[in-house]
Amino acid sequence: MTSQDSLTSIAAARIAVTTLLDGGVRHAVVAPGSRSAPLAYALAEAEASGRVRLHVRIDERDAGFTALGLALSTEAPVAVVTTSGTAVGNLLPAVMEANHSAVPVVVVSADRPEELHGTGASQTTVQLDLFGEHVRFAVDVPAGDHPQKAIATALYAATGALEDTPPGPVQVNLAFRDPLVPGVGDALPETAGHGVFHYDAGPQALDLPAALTDLPVRRTVVLAGHDAGPVAEAFARAHGLPLLAEPSSNARFGPNAVGPYRVLLEHFGPGSPAPVERVVLFGRATLSRPVSALLARESVESAIYQPVPVAWYEAGRRREKPIETLPELAAFAGRGSSDWLDSWLLAGAAAQHALDSTLDAEDLANGPSVGATVWEHSRGQLVLGSSNGIRDVDLAGQPHTEPLATVYANRGLAGIDGTIATATGIALGSGRETTVLLGDVTFLHDAGGLLLGHGEPVPDLRIVVLNDSGGAIFALLEHGAVDDSGAYGTAVERLFGTPHSVDIAALAAAYGVGHRAVSTTAELADALKSPLKGRTIVEVRVDRTGLRALHARIKEAINAAVGQVLTGG
Repeated sequence: MTSQDSLTSIAAARIAVTTLLDGGVRHAVVAPGSRSAPLAYALAEAEASGRVRLHVRIDERDAGFTALGLALSTEAPVAVVTTSGTAVGNLLPAVMEANHSAVPVVVVSADRPEELHGTGASQTTVQLDLFGEHVRFAVDVPAGDHPQKAIATALYAATGALEDTPPGPVQVNLAFRDPLVPGVGDALPETAGHGVFHYDAGPQALDLPAALTDLPVRRTVVLAGHDAGPVAEAFARAHGLPLLAEPSSNARFGPNAVGPYRVLLEHFGPGSPAPVERVVLFGRATLSRPVSALLARESVESAIYQPVPVAWYEAGRRREKPIETLPELAAFAGRGSSDWLDSWLLAGAAAQHALDSTLDAEDLANGPSVGATVWEHSRGQLVLGSSNGIRDVDLAGQPHTEPLATVYANRGLAGIDGTIATATGIALGSGRETTVLLGDVTFLHDAGGLLLGHGEPVPDLRIVVLNDSGGAIFALLEHGAVDDSGAYGTAVERLFGTPHSVDIAALAAAYGVGHRAVSTTAELADALKSPLKGRTIVEVRVDRTGLRALHARIKEAINAAVGQVLTGG
């Protein structure tokens, strides 16, 4: 392109924004900066015209996770715009999560022009391919070049339109020269109202035809991992098979769903009267070692329902047989006998009763009781943080008869970072009431996600913080036994428990967010039923010192109850 044909920065930015909007982008998250100013002005013009919604964040890491949440709830590509330098690198955690969970986050990074690279110019580094294999596509658009083709291709890749490639994040690196501001006489257009960019009717159950009677009878279980969807529940119900569903599967409901399934697997393992023969996997199972052990069991045949490419594993690296169609999956799974399904449902009911009785005997709230209470009362949208929170729901959350909330979780890489920002994006994208359950360490890790500038859209978001003054999950792993032994003194508590004394009420006040402290599940239930407008923090203060012993009591009670049911004792 000759200098005469070269586009001004504002002209290039306007073309870039128009192409993004033509490709389905309806939300954009902008982190402030000088080099990205042309994009900011172009997006402001588009917002004034009612064509896009802008969300401004000063922290690029939170901008990335807000975009991730918006893309999750709207099921559409979302742009996140940064200036040059370290600003781009701060997006890496969100991009990594988007990669492994196949979410179309479009990184639009502003850059210095080519003549400034290598000169020591401020905020200038190599930005193209900064995200490596974590993006589906990355392209550099030199200053003055027309960006339409590059952005259109990026959107094509982000939305999964490329053959045999799942959706996922992309990067468009746009270089801009001065001037970076609109020209004389430019101005925002007259403000127009925003349309409804996304309508979510809420979770819906599916129905599938009943299994053919000529299918063989097999001791198969349906395992619904993260993002399995309601098809997993419909398949289990149609084939008379027990359903073992993680909370973020969005399949943890219906007559075949078994609550504390992970504690029951040993009762249907090798050497039991009725061991599992086959597993049908929907989605990605990530939460428990008993499930991982089941999928690794050589005596168990397994298949995964995979009608489209997925981002979370490489072909040939897992034992499960990939199956693309439901009829073929039905032939693999067979159908369950009434005795097979009944044994699981009876064992599940006994286990749930034993678990509930154990928790009811506790005077104060604890992780499993908080998880069960949040699961019982959540409506609209539920976001589950990584670490113990989602596992508490998986253990103690009793399946509903029908889906009551759409459940989200960052299970791509299962990190604790960006959880508040992700939940904020999810709530803003749908406009629906949203509850997020997370531990205090997860909360503090993303405390900056509470910051919303004046005039920014405020979601209806209830933040339930299980505050045990540190990280409790390690006490339930091998580290808990090391701590109990005393061989390492206070090292385990310091290195893994990471104790703190942060005043969450004061932190909430600093960010202008409502706060309520509770210590019992009854108080928590009351807080969850209260009308929600704007943001509020419900802090559940618990003691983690007895958590390892509590889980031992739960397992002992469940094993005793299930043993009686299965043996007729």
